[in-house]
Amino acid sequence: MVLNYIWIFFFAVAFIVALFRLVIGGDTEVFSAMMTSTFDMSKTGFEISLGLTGVLTLWMGIMKIGERGGAVQVMSGMINPFFRRLFPGLPQDSPAHGSIMMNLAANMLGLDNAATPMGLKAMQQMQEVNTRKDAASNAQIMFLVLNTSGLTIVPVSIMVYRAQLGAANPTDIFIPILLATYFSTLAGLIAVAIYQKINLFDRVILAYLGGISALMAGVIWYFSTLDKEAVTVVSNVASNIILFGIIMVFIGMAAWKRINVYDAFIEGAKDGFATAVKIIPYLIAILVAIGVFRASGAMEVVMSAITRGI
Repeated sequence: MVLNYIWIFFFAVAFIVALFRLVIGGDTEVFSAMMTSTFDMSKTGFEISLGLTGVLTLWMGIMKIGERGGAVQVMSGMINPFFRRLFPGLPQDSPAHGSIMMNLAANMLGLDNAATPMGLKAMQQMQEVNTRKDAASNAQIMFLVLNTSGLTIVPVSIMVYRAQLGAANPTDIFIPILLATYFSTLAGLIAVAIYQKINLFDRVILAYLGGISALMAGVIWYFSTLDKEAVTVVSNVASNIILFGIIMVFIGMAAWKRINVYDAFIEGAKDGFATAVKIIPYLIAILVAIGVFRASGAMEVVMSAITRGI
C-alpha cells in the first residue's frame, strides 16, 4: 500500500511541476523529456534485469546442488541456534536459513553479484511461510535490515572499482568500511530486536555476536599488518577462494550422495530465471516513476530545498 502512494506521488508531483514549468516558465520541452524518460527507464529496467538473469540463474543452480547434496542443511545446522532466536517466526527446518546465511556470507566477502540472488531466494522462501501475504513478516524485516546494513569483511568490489578509477590507495577504505558496516549491522539488529521483543541477552545470541566481534577484531589486526598492495591481493584471493570452495563443497557432497549434479543445477537455474522474470515489472515500475519525477524537474526542486536547508 505504501508503494502505491509513493508511485502515485511521483507521477502527480511530476505532472504539477511540469505544468508549472510549461505555463509559468514557458518550457515547451518538459513533457517531451518526461515521455522520453518513460521509454528510457523502461529499457534500463529491462537491461538491469537481463544482467541479473544470468547471475540469478547461476547461483540458484548452485544453491539447488547444495540443497540436494545436503550442504545447505549442514550449514543451516551450524547457524540454526542463532537464527532460531533471531528469526523466531521461521520454522526450524526452513530452507530460508541456508539462503540467509549464504547471502550474509557473500555480503561479508564483498561479492555483491553472489549476494543478490541469495537475498531474493531467502525473501521468496520466507514469503512462502508468511501468514500475511500483503505485509512483510518479522523475519523478512530483520533480514532486510541485516542485508541493507551489509556487514562487509572484505570489500573486494569497492577496492576493485577504486583501483579502476585511479585511486591513489584503493585499500584505504578497508578498515573504515569494516567498522562502519559492523556497527551499522549491530545497530540495526539491536533496533529491530527491541521492536520485535527478541531477547538479546540470550546466551546463544551473545555467544554468536561475541564470536563475530572477535572475528572482526582478528581481521582488522591481520590486515593492519599488511601493506596496501598485500591487502588488495590477499583480500581478493581469499574471498574468491572461499566462495569457489563453497561451490566445490556443494558439488562434492552432491556427487558423494550420487545426486545428478547437472540436473540439479538445471532445475535450480530454471527457478532463478523465473525469479528474474518476475522482478522485471517491479523494477520497471519504480524506475519509470523515478525517471518521470527527475525529468519533470521535481528532483531538482527537492535537492535545492535540501541544499538551502543544510
